[in-house]
Amino acid sequence: MGLTIDIERSSDETLIRVAGEVDLYSSPELRKTILAAVPSVEAGLAIHLSGVTYIDSSGVATLVEGMRSAREYEIGFVLVAPSPAVTQVLELARLDSVFEVR
Repeated sequence: MGLTIDIERSSDETLIRVAGEVDLYSSPELRKTILAAVPSVEAGLAIHLSGVTYIDSSGVATLVEGMRSAREYEIGFVLVAPSPAVTQVLELARLDSVFEVR
């Protein structure tokens, strides 16, 4: 399964909905999308991950880089509804307490 990325903008936040596999080959596309969105976001950036079936260390690194970029711009960065696959990897990497998750 490939990767699909959809962007929804509102006055409160920008939502990036991700589905499929986030791996070494697809994470650059997600990285580009997140980093391009950060400067134009007014309040916060939410990454919706319920549709992610697989994520590897490159995908996690992409999320960490997105969070750092959001902090530089002083905007919120939150992970929304991470799938069990994402939750498991975040817990193994002990990053579940680093990200804001809702």
